Amino acid sequence: MIKFENVDKVYPGGFKALSNINLTIEDGEFVAIIGRSGAGKSTLIRTINKMHDINSGELTVDGVSVKNLKGKELRQFRRKVGMIFQSFNLVDRTTVIKNVLAAFVPELDPLKSVFGIFPEKYKLKALDSLEQVDILDKAYVRADQLSGGQQQRVALARTLAQNPSIILADEPVASLDPITAKQVMDYFKKINQKKKIAILINIHHVDLALEYADRVIGIKSGEIVYDGPSSEVDEEVLAKIYGEKLEDLNFNEEE
Repeated sequence: MIKFENVDKVYPGGFKALSNINLTIEDGEFVAIIGRSGAGKSTLIRTINKMHDINSGELTVDGVSVKNLKGKELRQFRRKVGMIFQSFNLVDRTTVIKNVLAAFVPELDPLKSVFGIFPEKYKLKALDSLEQVDILDKAYVRADQLSGGQQQRVALARTLAQNPSIILADEPVASLDPITAKQVMDYFKKINQKKKIAILINIHHVDLALEYADRVIGIKSGEIVYDGPSSEVDEEVLAKIYGEKLEDLNFNEEE
């Protein structure tokens, strides 16, 4: 469970990215966060694994206070909170399986880490993770030989190898074409349903948010202005989240 209680985030210079956030994400939920660029979507996600510190309030994950974590405790905590980025964050010039094996580097002793020596059990876990996203056949192909959608599936496999209880995804399909974006979202949904992993996605594509997420959180100027079932998101709700003239907005285009 992720729980925000009166959380504020203020960046240097005084910009308030999050204001009085009160929010609970239950285990196994599939939640999409929507809103305009700069509304606070990425900031919200990145406070959960302490990529960004909060300034006030309380943020807990499975009962653990995130703001107090540091050093070894923080590294161990992040093992259970997978993170997927728009840019995939793969090492292009190495193989797919080596990219997935990178998930186990924190568990190796320093010498084996330097030389990339992984026990057989980790290799089997890496291959199993690739199989879960149907890209096992690319295990020994260089990452830069893959399409964008395939690379994002490798990033998802690497996260699955950590055996996380939560997956955070920051615009995971923003750089993909519409067909590929849906394919990648299919895998997120499959993992959510099969493994009961809570998934929290920051996404610009409103149509995909409504199609795949069970719950939608709308953010405007750092505040939550909608939190409810995706089935109840209508034009009035979208106007509240995005403001201005709803008819001028095209929610099916990438931003």
